[in-house]
Formats: sequence, structure tokens, C-alpha cells
Amino acid sequence: MVGENTCVSDPVTPSPTRRTASSAEWFQRAHRVTPGGVNSPVRAFNAVGGTPRFMASGLGAWLRDVDGNEYVDLICSWGPLLMGHAHPDVQAAVLDAVTRGTSYGTPTRPEVELAEEIVARTPVEKVRLVSSGTEATMSAIRLARGFTGRELIVKFAGCYHGHVDSLLAEAGSGLATHAVPGTPGVPAASTEATLVLPYNDRAAVEAVFAERGSEIACLITEASPGNMGVVPPEPGFNQFLSETCARHGALFVSDEVMTGFRVSRQGQWGLDGADEGWRPDLVTFGKVMGGGFPAAAFGGRADVMGLLSPDGPVYQAGTLSGNPVATTAGLATLRLATDEVYAGIDQAAGVLAAAAGEALTRAGVPHVVQAGGNMFSVFLGLDGTVRDFADASRQDTDAYRAFFHAMLDQGVYLPPSAYEAWFLSAAHDDRALQHVIDALPAAAQAAAKVVS
Repeated sequence: MVGENTCVSDPVTPSPTRRTASSAEWFQRAHRVTPGGVNSPVRAFNAVGGTPRFMASGLGAWLRDVDGNEYVDLICSWGPLLMGHAHPDVQAAVLDAVTRGTSYGTPTRPEVELAEEIVARTPVEKVRLVSSGTEATMSAIRLARGFTGRELIVKFAGCYHGHVDSLLAEAGSGLATHAVPGTPGVPAASTEATLVLPYNDRAAVEAVFAERGSEIACLITEASPGNMGVVPPEPGFNQFLSETCARHGALFVSDEVMTGFRVSRQGQWGLDGADEGWRPDLVTFGKVMGGGFPAAAFGGRADVMGLLSPDGPVYQAGTLSGNPVATTAGLATLRLATDEVYAGIDQAAGVLAAAAGEALTRAGVPHVVQAGGNMFSVFLGLDGTVRDFADASRQDTDAYRAFFHAMLDQGVYLPPSAYEAWFLSAAHDDRALQHVIDALPAAAQAAAKVVS
């Protein structure tokens, strides 16, 4: 198993005579200055109840909160930390970059090297760096519309592509967690040009393209959805989407913000497109490519990317795009992400997914465990395959709440939402895995007392 058998050591040791503030106290302070006390909604624990843990440090597979509790981390910053927390090679590269400055507002060497690494690994010919996944998808949609001269967008219910106005329609993840019935603050005109279909439904795709194909600028999909829980594409589904778009002159946009460099060296495309022989027209990236720093990108065919300013008329810009510290962290992470690293993470994820299923079965809890590469989710209260957002929405979130807190109490930090993926890293060694496995039976029993 790749990784070191280590626990977290807080870099700052508090004075024995001075009590540090607890998570509850920090949350109260945060509420006074920040909506909901958090800067991203799912962190608030609204879906599972209780007080969110304020983390003080992370090392390898472990987190430590301000209260001094340690947890095996199964969110890995929602995917980016492929190598685990505070990997020494990434830290060394970042520290070296910081000594030379943090931002210049000019072209730099690391941004070119990171772009070259992305192009070498993926089916894109040119890439533009940005600062967030939302910015990447927003820019890709604008470019698709500029290239085709069309306005309509097709997306799938339960697929999340960032908080872009036009894409906040049945977007899963945080919206599903908080049961937002619509998208307040988004003008109706912004979503009127968005057509939402059920995921994995070929007939629905064929019908909408038959009716409105000449108006559709692009179809965007998560390459393997993880924002309604992990709901992988059925075999050949992405190829079908690519071919359908091509027949109608629309662009196929594959959102790999989550899966890119997470499930393989080539992302989800390496698990299906590389074998099936198709390429998306545009791809969005994020998370792992930033190595824990705010960095994202979109890329694709050279002729499509050629429409971007300054070469073409489609405008896109960003003050911190290609930030030298973020690109250095991303480049260091990608260079560490060898085939052996992915094999180790795949093995570890398989062990935990199987252990979760076994514990729930022994406790008599109906459940479905689904994986997309080394990402997986546990849907409680369900039987059979979860194919789309409607299926995912039938899971028992009360049972997950009990399961989550039982794991948290035993030192395992799961996603605080039933609609999210579980993430592992190269640092999840045998000790970390065993800690999780030992916690599962009590958590399964807690869920069994609640499941309907």
C-alpha cells in the first residue's frame, strides 16, 4: 500500500496554560461574519446535523481538528489531494515557488509546463488555465456557443458543473443536499436555454436532438458523475453522447473537474474514451491538477480553442489564472501520479467499498455501493443499480446521517452529505484502512436503527 504509517502532528503546539477555541466556538464566530458560518454550503453539516469540525492540520491520510481529534480523511479536500495531505515533494515545490513570489500577472514557466502535462495525458490539443471548476465550465459553455453560433445547452439532472447560472438546473450535490427547489437569484432567462435530461437515458438524448438538434450548442456531462453520489455512465454511454453531438453539429463537453487525474492518469477518458476511440470536443479540469490549490482548466480541439481571445473573438480572462504557486503544486502532484499510485488507490478504494458493503449487509441495512474508478458512494435504503438522479434521490438520508456521525465519533471523516463521493489518496496505508474498517460495524448498526 502506498503511503506512510503516520498520524497528524499539529505544527503549532498550544501552550498548556492557554485553552484553544473549539470547533463550536469557531463556528459561532464564523456565523457572525460568514453566511451559514461556511464558505461552501456542504461544509455546514446541514445535511447530517451537528457542528462542523474546524480542521487545524492534515498529514498523509489523517486530519486533526482544533479540538485535538484525529480522523482518517475520506474526502481529501473533495478530491484534489491525490497524494494525501502535506506530501513532502509538493510542499517543497510550493515553498520554493513562494520564495520567488506569489503572483506576477505575467506569463510564467510553471503554467506552460502544467499545460504541457495536461495535453500529454488527455485528449485535448490546447488548454487554457483558470482558477476554479466553475470558471472552467462557464468558459467552456461560452466557447461552445461562440463556436457553433447556437444557444441551447443540454445537461443531465444530478450532474453538477459549478454554480454557473445556466447550469444550476437540477444540479445535484449541494443543491440536492439542501433541497433547493429551484435556483433563486438566477434569472429565468439564464436557464431557459438549458435542457435537462435524466442521466444514462439514451432515448431522452435521441429525442431532444431529433427535435432541437440544430439549436443545440453543446451537451455537457460529468464524465462519471459524483455529485449525486457516484453514478457511473453505463457502458458506451459517453461514446454515444459524443457521436450524437457530432451528428448534429453540437460540441460534446466532458466535465472532468472531479474525475480528471483522479481515476486514472488520463481521467475518466482513460477508462472509456481511450479504449472506445472517441474524443470530447472540450474538457474541463480542476481539483487534482491544482494539488490542493485553486486551479482549473478547460481545453479541447485546437480549432475550437483557437476562437479564444487573444487569437479569436470569444473573450475569457482571469487575473490569477495560471498562478505560479498553484501551477507548481499541480505540476508536482501530476508528476507524482504514476500508474503505480493509481493502482494503489484503486486497491485501497476496493477494500473499503467491499468492507462497507459487508458491514451494512451484516447489519441488515439495504444498500447499494457504486464505484466510478477509485471514487465510490454508499446509497442506504436502496436495492439495485442507481442509474440517475431520481434513483439517488430515493436513498435514506436519515440513515446516512446516523452512519456519518457514528463514523465521525470513531475518527473517520466521511462526506457530510449522502450525495457525494468518497475519496482516498496514495497516503491511505494499511493502518488508515484498518481504522476505517474497524469503525464500519458500529456505524452500520447505527444506520440499521434508523433505516426505513
